[in-house]
Amino acid sequence: MGPPLIKEKMNSEISMELPCPVASSRLSSGLLKIAGLLEEGGVCGIPTDTVYALAASCKNPQAIEKIYNIKDRPAEKPICICISSVEQLVAAKPPFSPVLWEFMRNVYPGGISCIISKGNWLFKLGVGAAYDRVGTRDSIMIRVPDHTVTCHLCDITGPLAITSANPSGEPDSTHHSMVINRLGHKIQGLLCDGDSNEVVASTVVNCLRIDEGIITIVREGCVPAFKVQQIFERLKNTML
Repeated sequence: MGPPLIKEKMNSEISMELPCPVASSRLSSGLLKIAGLLEEGGVCGIPTDTVYALAASCKNPQAIEKIYNIKDRPAEKPICICISSVEQLVAAKPPFSPVLWEFMRNVYPGGISCIISKGNWLFKLGVGAAYDRVGTRDSIMIRVPDHTVTCHLCDITGPLAITSANPSGEPDSTHHSMVINRLGHKIQGLLCDGDSNEVVASTVVNCLRIDEGIITIVREGCVPAFKVQQIFERLKNTML
C-alpha cells in the first residue's frame, strides 16, 4: 500500500476514467453528492436491500423519462416509488384500511413491494410533478427498503422513482461495477456499495383487493410467495 497522497492520486485517476461520477455509500459526502445529482434531475445508480436500482427524483418527470430511455424500458411498464419508512406514509394520510396498514407494517421495511390505489395523498408524500409518470393511472407500487443508505438517501431527496439497474430483459445488477459497465455511460452518478444483498429483485404483491381478503403475487422475488401468504393469512384470521 502506498502513502496516502499516492493512493489519493490513484483514486482520482481511476475516477477520471469512469464513465460517470461515483461516490461511496460509506461516506456522508458521497450520499450528499448523489442526492445533489438527483435533485438536479439526474438518474443515478443506487444500492437497495435487494439489487442495484436506477433512481430519479419524483419531483422531476423528465428524469423519470430518462430512466425509460436508459433502460430501453417499455413505456407501458409502470415505475414504482421508494420511500424511507411507513411513517412517511402515515404523515401523508392516505385512506388505507386497517388491514392494509397492518399488512404494510408486517412487510415493510424489506424485499416486498406493494401495489396500492393512487390518490392525492401522494402529493403530501412528496411525489410532486411526477404524479402522472409513476405507477399507472389508478395504482402505485411502493418500496420501503431495509437498507440504511437507501432510506437515508430518500430522507434527503424525498420519494424516488426506482427500477432495477439493468437494460430491460437482462439480469439484475448485483455489484456497482456491473452498473458502471452496463449503464455508466448513460447515467449521471452511481452510489457504490459493493455486492448487493440479494441476487434478485423484490417480491411484488398486488394489494388492490386486500379488503376483500385477496392479495396476488405479481412477481416472486427475494421473499418467497408462501411467506407473503403466511403473513397475510395470519392477518386475515385476526382482522377480516
